[in-house]
Order: sequence, then structure tokens, then C-alpha cells
Amino acid sequence: MQSPLPVRDGVNATRLRLPDEGPWTTALDYMMHRWGHIDPQGIEDRFDAGEIVGEAGVALDRTTPLQDHTFIWYYRTLPPETRIPVELNILHQDDHLLVVDKPHFLPTTPGGTYIQESALVRLRNQLGLPDLIPMHRLDRMTAGILLLSTNPETRGKYQVLFEKRQVQKEYECVSAVEPAPGHPAVEFPVVVRNRMTKSRSYLLAEVIDGEPNAETRIERLRTFDPAGGTAQGQHVSREPAAGFRGEPDGGPPRRALYRLEPHSGKTHQLRVHMASLGLGIVNDTFYPELLDKAPDNYARPLQLLARGIRFVDPISGSPVEYRSRLELSEAR
Repeated sequence: MQSPLPVRDGVNATRLRLPDEGPWTTALDYMMHRWGHIDPQGIEDRFDAGEIVGEAGVALDRTTPLQDHTFIWYYRTLPPETRIPVELNILHQDDHLLVVDKPHFLPTTPGGTYIQESALVRLRNQLGLPDLIPMHRLDRMTAGILLLSTNPETRGKYQVLFEKRQVQKEYECVSAVEPAPGHPAVEFPVVVRNRMTKSRSYLLAEVIDGEPNAETRIERLRTFDPAGGTAQGQHVSREPAAGFRGEPDGGPPRRALYRLEPHSGKTHQLRVHMASLGLGIVNDTFYPELLDKAPDNYARPLQLLARGIRFVDPISGSPVEYRSRLELSEAR
């Protein structure tokens, strides 16, 4: 349902469904029941100022009966946010699409304590594009390619590609070379298939019994020797990450760069599938073990990158591919 209120400061108006029945006579009564303990005067002031509207943008007042509207819209009062010290990089922009490199730590869409400090709101404000909408999402801790629609008239053509799984995605991650104790050796490339579920009330995704609904092809690209180099002679940081065991001689753990190709899009799928092999991703605080919540450590981002995305463009009919210009800090 289209909001009758425009985007303001890059943020959509909040939509609230009013109950069909209850002990409340007016819409104001119901909102006081829900949020009056937080800011009763602020709620009354919004009704008086005509800032709460129903269908077709009709302003409500203090006496508007509850039954007059099914949905109402209003702008939330947003608390100040501390800027996340990362930047978005624009890779491509045309009349239909915007492609950016999203950094680690920045959420894709507003939510919770991150409203202005989300990729979507930043880009709407920076580019003056209130109709901008992401075509898919990346976890807050994942960096890389993010595709957004700039044109509501052609948006549906791109959405169909994602719905029909006609978009190929490629990720990279850094993890150990050898699986954790208790896990068998892995022959690469390998395809991981299982059934995953994610409850809104629980932080972690879980693997359960049943028909597989998640699939990832995993390939090892190159390894890093314990001395801090790689087969190509590149240097990487050797500071041990949480959950990583050292070599038998007490040295740092050997690591590798992996290519991940998901054939489904479940929440935390890549992180769960790597952990299921005993190869939890470097700096992952969720899998295989949930660590205590701590402030973001910008020096130690999750080593997971959305490297590329490709599809046949529904407007031009030509194959297109977009590649991230970012590099994982532990794979340089």
C-alpha cells in the first residue's frame, strides 16, 4: 500500500494498522494505549498539527473515530545517531539502477538503532532519490555489491529476476585452511545443502531436519602460509581471530580465500554453511559460536564480501555483471 506521505530525510513514514475493534473510541485513544507512556504530549501535538494521516492523506484529529481508518501514517521522531566511520562507493548509475559497494558495519536498510546510518537512507539523501529501493540485502557486517532500483516504473522487471533466481551472486571469504577439530577434511569444490530456518525472535539461523532449502557451492581459491604470505607472496595480518586455533607448533593458523556461490538466499546462509564445515569465517561473532555482544571493532570486520552479481538486464536484454572493488583486509 502506497504511503500518502512522502519520504522525509531519506526515511519512509511509518504505517500503523488500527484494530477493527477494542475499548478505544478514537485513533488517539489507541495510540495513547500503545505509546502514551513514552510521549503523551508529543502524540497529542501531532494530532493537533495534522501530522497523522489516513488513507488518501486525510489528516486525523483528536476526535477521529477508530473505525474511520484501517491504516494511518506518521513520521517517527528519530534520535540522534553517531555516524558509522565508513563510506559507500558508487560503481554504476543509470535511469533504472544504482550499484554501490557497501562497506562492512553499515546496514542495508533502516531498522533498530540504525536509521540515518543505513545505506538506503544515506544514498537517498546524498543523491536526492526518495524512490530508491534495494533489490536485495546484505547483512550489516557483510561488504560488497549492492543493487538498488532508482525507477519505480521498471522496478518490477528487476524484482522478477530475483524472485525467479535468475541472478547469479558470487562472494568471497577468509577462513581456516583446515576444519576445526571434530570436522572431517573437505574436498573442494564442495556443495553444501541443508534446511535452514531463522526466527525473528532468535538471533541465529539454525539448521534443521527436512528437505534442503539452502545450497552453496564453495571453492578454495588460494591459501596463506603461516609466515604471513600466500602462494602468490602477498602479505596478510597474522593476528589470530576469535575462535581460531593455531598450528601445532604454536604459530598462527593457516588461512585461505574461498569463493562462495549461493543458489538460495537464506539469512546468514553463507556463514552457517562455512561453519558447518568447521571453517567459520574470520571475525564472525555469530557462527560457529555466538560471542558476547561488544562494540563494533572497525579494525576487524567480518571477512565476507559480495564480490559480484550478474544477470540478463530486462531493459537492454544484454548480460551484465558488476564487480566489487573492495578487498577483504585479511586477503590482501
